[in-house]
This record gives sequence, structure tokens and C-alpha cells, in this order.
Amino acid sequence: MTISKQIRRVAVIGAGPSGLSAVKYLLAEKYFTKIDVFEKRSSVGGVWNYTPPALKQSMSTPVPQLDPNEPGDEPVWYPTGDSRGPLEPAFISPIYSTLDTNIPKELMAYGDKSFSPDAQVLPKYSAVKEYLDEYAANVKDYVHLDTQVVNIKSGGSMTDPWVVTTKNLRTGVDRTDTYDAVVVASGHFDVPYTPDIPGIKIWNETYPGIISHAKLYDSPEPFRGKKVIVVGSSASGVDIGNQINRLSKGKVLASQRTESYLMPSNATDKDYVPEIVEFLPPTEYKRAVRFADGRIEDNVDAIVFCTGYLYSFPFLSSLDPPVITDGRRVLNTYQHLFYIHNPTLVFPVLPQRVIPFPLSENQAAVFARVWSGRLTLPGATEMKAWEDATLIRKGDGTAFHLLHFPLDADYMNLLYEWAAKAEPRQGLTDNGNGKQCNYWGERERWMRQQFPEIRRTFVGKGDERHKFKSLKQLGYDFDKFRNEQAHL
Repeated sequence: MTISKQIRRVAVIGAGPSGLSAVKYLLAEKYFTKIDVFEKRSSVGGVWNYTPPALKQSMSTPVPQLDPNEPGDEPVWYPTGDSRGPLEPAFISPIYSTLDTNIPKELMAYGDKSFSPDAQVLPKYSAVKEYLDEYAANVKDYVHLDTQVVNIKSGGSMTDPWVVTTKNLRTGVDRTDTYDAVVVASGHFDVPYTPDIPGIKIWNETYPGIISHAKLYDSPEPFRGKKVIVVGSSASGVDIGNQINRLSKGKVLASQRTESYLMPSNATDKDYVPEIVEFLPPTEYKRAVRFADGRIEDNVDAIVFCTGYLYSFPFLSSLDPPVITDGRRVLNTYQHLFYIHNPTLVFPVLPQRVIPFPLSENQAAVFARVWSGRLTLPGATEMKAWEDATLIRKGDGTAFHLLHFPLDADYMNLLYEWAAKAEPRQGLTDNGNGKQCNYWGERERWMRQQFPEIRRTFVGKGDERHKFKSLKQLGYDFDKFRNEQAHL
């Protein structure tokens, strides 16, 4: 499929990691005449903008939370200096004060920018924010900060423009402009998912404040001396559980429906229990839950749901066919990226269990080349067939976008090879082929396969972990590994 209109004006929603890389690949095509990036926060970096704990404490967790469009993602206004001074808009970020990433910096980095040699091997969140600020330095003129996208609509035809309405959060003034294409790089960490477990609603009403979500977690200190259940086996569930475990009353009850890929199956550090199947009636029990194996725990002081987020794009509510229903996946997409019914709309980094920064580059390399006319897409029928086949294989829920290794590595290289098929154009870098993206060879695949073990080793170093600046220092030497394999 060749897109039937000339694309010159592009709107990018979000100046987080995928929005920033999108701008760089769009600019590298030397084709687009207007690129506007709309960022609701006061700084680039998306969710890597840390939210002060006082703001998190002012929020509550909706229980249950199943609606991807409620509550709306509204700014929290707070004073940054003198209490009599102007208020600043902020959006709650899931980044917490004790966060180290779970990805080695050698693998996490964009292809054309390394992390600082002084950053620890699994960087602190503050080092990632600094890295993104540096990465954004030469594209900041394209970014409109404190600007929230209110609505995006189109006439329905691929030849119709996208009408984008934004709101300046400081002045309250709305503005509408038209674009030929839109990059929805707003991320998927806004609307927390809290499951509807039997009894949870009345339990939460009876014991307000006991149930929370990882989005509002900042440090383990509020859980000192408390009996705590941490629900979820994701990276955040493992990390938050580990931190609270050091201060809680007894071992943290780690409630998991499936075993975590980040923890050994014989782990005994926490009290591992199956999923919660019932919040027991407050009239008969005292702060009690029942697990799937029948075990009952009462006198529970805190429950932290590390159960992820719903995909949510409220500014696309008029899109037909829709991309969001229950928020568990994004509908009507081809290769987790292009909106099938109008591929002038893209959604970078929908996949999960991936390495997002380099993935966003590979996706941007593809859609920038498609929109500049150097690559073509398959027809709508073939794109829909891809979605249907993926549905059959992976199901119509969160697993649809889940790319466990080696699926993520294969997807990275599929995008790389796709981008490499673009028609050369005079004036572009690399002999007219344009800005290169990332190919994952043996080294990258080795790092990706090892990273759960790398993380366990890193965490196991305790307070000494901050001294380790490279994988080699931590004991993971790819060249040594390859030599050993060669002599087997």
C-alpha cells in the first residue's frame, strides 16, 4: 500500500523516550515541513519525570479500576517554590525514589547515544532522566511543554487531515491545528489496572487507604512494621516487594498468578502465595483475604497492586473503528504499530517485556520512511490478517502485545530489515539510505537473555551495587562467554 497523500506535517503526542526518537527519525528524512511535539509535562522525558511523594499521597487508588478512560489524566497543581508563587502542573509518574532500572545500560541505550560511563550498570531513575534530557537537547525547539492533547479526529478517509486540539495548561487556551500524520507516543502508564476481585469494593470502602497501586508507591518506609501483600509478578512487583520486605512485619506475602521471570522458582526470600480470589466480608473477618489455595490471611495492613496499566488514549475517543475497548490491548494495529484503517496514525512501543528505547528507534525508522514515501505498506486486508493471526496465536488480552525474549529480539530485527528496504534518496546520510537503527546480533541477544540473572546479581550486591559501572565489572563478559562457547 502506498499512502495516497503527501505527508508533510506531523504531530507527535508526548516527549518521552519514544516521542523523542520519533522526532529524530522524522528529521533525518529531510522531508517533513512541520513537526510539533505536544508534551503535557513541564519537561521532556515522559514518565521518567519523578513525582514528589507529597503529590502521590494526595491521590487515591480507584478500586477496582477497569475503565481505560476513567479517571481522566488531569494535572495536579502544586507550588514549586514560594507558596504564594504560581502553581505548576504535574502528572503522577510511576517512578519511585528508590528505583534502579531492571535493564543494563549497555542494552537500554539508544543506538546513537551511550549512557555515562559513571552511571551504574542498572541506572538509577535520575540517571535515565538526565540521559533523556541530553538526548533531547537538539530537538527541544520542536517540543511544546505544558500542552495537553484534548482531541484528535479525522474525517475517516486517509486523504483527510488529522485535526488536533491541544490545551495550554498554564494559560488554559485551546488551539486546533491540522496534520497529515500523528505519532501517539503518550505511553501506557497513566491508568492503573486494579482487578475486580469478589468483595474488593466493599472491603476498600470499609478499610480505605489499605489498597494501593504501584503507580502511587514512592518508598518502603510507609510499610514499616506492617503486614503487607504485594500483588503481581512483574518487574515492579518483584522490586517493590523486595524493598518492602526489608521493613515489613514478617515476610511480604507475594501474591502471584504466574511465576515471575525475574525470580528463581525456588525463591524463599518472601512468602509466595497464589492469587487473591476473595476479599472476605468485613462483618465476619478482620482485614482478611482468601488465596486460590484456600489459605486465609487476616489483619492485613497494606495491599499493593503491581498489576500494570490499561492502554488509554482518551483523545482518540471518536476514532472509528476504535483502538481501545477494555484497555487490555490496542485494537486494529499492524505489527503493533500502524493503525490499519489509516496508517498515517502510529502507536510506538505498545509491546511489553521489551527494551523500549532502541525499539522506539526501529519503529520510528520504519514509519518515517513509510511517510516520506521511501517504503510501502501491505494492503489493509493483509494488515488485518496479521492482527487476526496474532489474535489466534496470543489471545485478545494483555498477551497480544507481550514479546518475551526471543520474540522481542526477532521483532527488533524484523523492523531493522524492513527499514533497510527503503528506497535510497539523494541527500540522506549513509549513501542516501537514511538514519540507521538497531540490529541485534549475538552480543545484544546474549545481554537480553541474561538480564533477569544480571538483575538478580546486581540486587544481590546490596549497597555495594552502585559501584558497578559495567556488565563486565558485574561478572558478565560477552567476549569471555563467546570464547568459552567456541571451545566447548
